[in-house]
Amino acid sequence: MIEIIFQKNEDAWKLYQYLVTRLASLQEKNSILLNEDQNRVLIPEAFFATGKLAELKICLHDFILKLKRDDWLRSILAESYFYTEREEQDQILDILYSVLEGNRKELATFIEGVEEPGDIKKSINDILDERISFSFDSFVVFRLKAYFEQLTKWIEIAIDEYKMEQEYQVFLHTLRSFLKDRSPQMPYLYLVIDENMAFFNQEFTEMKRNELVKTIDRRLLVNHPVYVDSGTIAPLLSIAPQTIFLYTDDAHQPLVRTIINLFEERVKINPISTFEQERVNFLNEDHENIR
Repeated sequence: MIEIIFQKNEDAWKLYQYLVTRLASLQEKNSILLNEDQNRVLIPEAFFATGKLAELKICLHDFILKLKRDDWLRSILAESYFYTEREEQDQILDILYSVLEGNRKELATFIEGVEEPGDIKKSINDILDERISFSFDSFVVFRLKAYFEQLTKWIEIAIDEYKMEQEYQVFLHTLRSFLKDRSPQMPYLYLVIDENMAFFNQEFTEMKRNELVKTIDRRLLVNHPVYVDSGTIAPLLSIAPQTIFLYTDDAHQPLVRTIINLFEERVKINPISTFEQERVNFLNEDHENIR
């Protein structure tokens, strides 16, 4: 009989429940047991027979990654970075898990070891191959030290991203407040965002840099210098068109997403390929009206 000893009853119960559920088909007369008084999970010798041991190793590995990892990450957030509120922890961990699942490729390069669970597997293999009773908490401290250091680095990246997202929300709130009190200077405006960016007024005439600068409300640059760039956001907020016809082939790029987040339903997205045709149609109609 091999014993896995825990400091906390809760952890012993979690592992016991996890193992008996996952290994139900392999349990015979000598089942996995739980000694609740001593926080010990008891694994019979039969589980160290060929075939069963491999399944046991997989289960312990999954227990660490699927159940304990979340506990450890929350502990790091609370004890090292003082994020004790559950809601904040959830938001930070959502960012981290999103990276681990491959949904934030821009951050993946900063999180090393995402595809390297080998150290955990090796440590589990070593301890179970020794066929000795052991303390799970000591196993974590001494044999998973490198993994814990990795988790801390991951948390640091996720916190940095969380702070940036919080700042971005402040940015949006601040500029939406400005926009809310701003009267439209144009009924609509055409904006083309490709490798370069071009503004066109309601007559499809391109607005040059000096003309755009003249439209800028100086209060934006004085009151919100950190948030506003004078090339794009400042002219758009100052003109505050009722409708922005935005032409782009990448609606997910940061600048486009920011414009959409600021102006919301006032933005109409179109592919760049439609811009020239719509411009030609407008000019032809205008020419016909003159005639």
